Amino acid sequence: MSAGEARARLIWDRIAVRIFLIVMSLVFLLPLYWMLITSVKSNEELGITPSTIWPQQWHWENYTAAFDAFPFATFFGNSLIITVLSVLGSVLSCLIAAYGFACIEWRGREKVFYLVLATLFIPFPIAIIPSFDLFAWLGWINTFLPLIVPNFLGSAFFIFLLRQFLLQIPKDHLDAARVDGASEWQILWRIVLPMSLPAVAAVAIFTAIGSWNDFIGPLLYLQDESRQTLAIGIQAFRTSHDIQFNQLMAASLMILLPLVILFFAAQRYFIRGITLGSFK
Repeated sequence: MSAGEARARLIWDRIAVRIFLIVMSLVFLLPLYWMLITSVKSNEELGITPSTIWPQQWHWENYTAAFDAFPFATFFGNSLIITVLSVLGSVLSCLIAAYGFACIEWRGREKVFYLVLATLFIPFPIAIIPSFDLFAWLGWINTFLPLIVPNFLGSAFFIFLLRQFLLQIPKDHLDAARVDGASEWQILWRIVLPMSLPAVAAVAIFTAIGSWNDFIGPLLYLQDESRQTLAIGIQAFRTSHDIQFNQLMAASLMILLPLVILFFAAQRYFIRGITLGSFK
């Protein structure tokens, strides 16, 4: 094969790969597009068979109606508070624990790390009743604390993810800082944290998605309507007798929008984080 033929084949291979990726992207975006066009259709147009792939007329008032159909602003604020504090607690606790497992030598480190990983195999339903009894004994029922405080105690999966990333940090950097008199806290915040931002971003996004979409936790621990989250609100909205699907899609898109913005804002760090990155 000549050099020209090899170059042409390489170009066509790249074109084929890009076409495949574009097609797959469109497939994954199809549900989001269908939610969007459904949210701006009229009730009459929703009854047309077969369904129209482009709205005959855009009814943006469906978003206002969905916003007023249930306490959207209150639920949004509750979800935002829980999510922000959960992300903060998860990042801090997991980063500190991962630093101890990856960057500090101490006796029994590997055994304790394996013990932490073993908690991943505990089925969630088994922990529901003991957790509820504990939070009830603490008087935390009907507060945000059961949904926030556990994130400040670390997560085995996120600790594992951060540890694997921190193991790639050249130990010469850490040893040089210790020789210069830096404490472990200074090394963590001034050296390790800036170098581990991709993994931290991945942990933050995973935690944010889990907290924002959490349904079981608010259902168990939050009793007053004024403390409910969007996950509970949208479920109650969906099961109401006078529900309109265009308003349901509008509410769903408004709930989804913050996560989409978060992902695009941190997508560069997120992709590097889940692939465990590399250091020059």
